[in-house]
Amino acid sequence: MEALQQQRIKVAVAELLVAIGDDPNREGLLNTPDRVARMYEGLFSGIGVNTVDAIDTVFEADNQDPVIVRSLGFYSVCEHHLLPFFGEARIGYVPDGKIAGISKLARALEISAHRPQVQERLTADVANAIFSVLKPEGVVVELEAEHLCMAMRGVKKPGTRVLTSATRGGFNNYPSGREGLIGLMHSS
Repeated sequence: MEALQQQRIKVAVAELLVAIGDDPNREGLLNTPDRVARMYEGLFSGIGVNTVDAIDTVFEADNQDPVIVRSLGFYSVCEHHLLPFFGEARIGYVPDGKIAGISKLARALEISAHRPQVQERLTADVANAIFSVLKPEGVVVELEAEHLCMAMRGVKKPGTRVLTSATRGGFNNYPSGREGLIGLMHSS
């Protein structure tokens, strides 16, 4: 974010503190607007970045053995309440001539997660990026997350986890199909 935008965030946070009845000049809050502005720089670093661009290390591969990444932690910010949601991702795909550097799959998730988001769109965005770049037989992305907007407000159900899934491709040449890949993604 530009310095000008950080200044706008600082002013907005100070005004928010006043609006909730607190004093932004009291000792404990004195540097809060600056801390929030710096924090937002990282939390929202995915704004304006194309998720597809994260998958920039691709290799030729002549196998169709599944590639699976599990227990991939992530966090994002709910666009409805600006509260965090966080959890784990499982990403699996069956190559059809190309594979990606594993860290690039994680980077695609990070880019998409680092913008105001809903879990359903985040799941689809990562699946679409992988499918677009690698053109695999098929890809499955699953996210399981706890939403603080559900835990702290409204229904107040801490510990509740939401599971979203996105599948792309026909798995035409993979004998185990989509169900087989999902099974591998959940095996121990």
